Amino acid sequence: MVKLFVNLLGLALLFALAPVAVAQQVNGALLFEQGRDLYQDHCALCHEDSGTGDPPAFPALSGNAQLGDLGLIVRAIHQGRGSMPPYHHLSAEDISSLAHYVRNAWANDFGDVSTEDVEAVLEGLDETGHVASVWDGVFTGAQATRGQAAYASPCGTCHGRRLNGAPDDPDMLSTPPLARAKFLRGWEGRSLATLFEYTRATMPESNPGSLTDDEYVDMSISSRTCSPSAGCRRGMTNSNPIRRVLPRSSSSSSHEAADASCQSRTRRGCRGPDHNP
Repeated sequence: MVKLFVNLLGLALLFALAPVAVAQQVNGALLFEQGRDLYQDHCALCHEDSGTGDPPAFPALSGNAQLGDLGLIVRAIHQGRGSMPPYHHLSAEDISSLAHYVRNAWANDFGDVSTEDVEAVLEGLDETGHVASVWDGVFTGAQATRGQAAYASPCGTCHGRRLNGAPDDPDMLSTPPLARAKFLRGWEGRSLATLFEYTRATMPESNPGSLTDDEYVDMSISSRTCSPSAGCRRGMTNSNPIRRVLPRSSSSSSHEAADASCQSRTRRGCRGPDHNP
């Protein structure tokens, strides 16, 4: 009799817990799918679809033991880290989905992430206030003009004087365009800081990081605001606000990482700035 009672109790517990387990699996699958979409939009450009990255400039996420530290992930996404710009516009729910994906995709198995876990980390971070964007008019017309001039030699040779990816030398292979529809499709929703860091870490292909930060800033502004046919959007007269959009200047170690990345990318071939994951 006692044995029968124990068996019945066990079955009752099994039926009671089964819906909870199923709900957890469904929720985990939903988080994973949402995180994968966010990863494609914000991360795959540098860290690759496969999570292998392009070390040392863009670290591998697949098999990265540091992803076991959820606080590190949340801080990196919200505040930026190294060459990675901050993504202040992502909500706690977005960050939890993205963190869940990178912690459990590829060879990773670091467990689930809840919105509450992310909110707890965010509460301990210093807020930076309003985050400016290029649409606030934080650049100057002079910067855009300088960017056009700086573009001519290190960029125009490969990407063409019309920014259409057609080199002036007919013997050279075509390259990704830096203007118009195809460029905008690849960079839609991405920040100026992402464009700046990506360009500085990967371009010019033969010697990335070889230009000054100001030159990279000017060319980033130019590619976002100018075209040979439309001219430049009107900017501010004060150039200081642009520093609120871009991350702090990198140290020499970041440039060393860019040089090492150049060597590895030259062997494998280069992805263009309009690489659309």
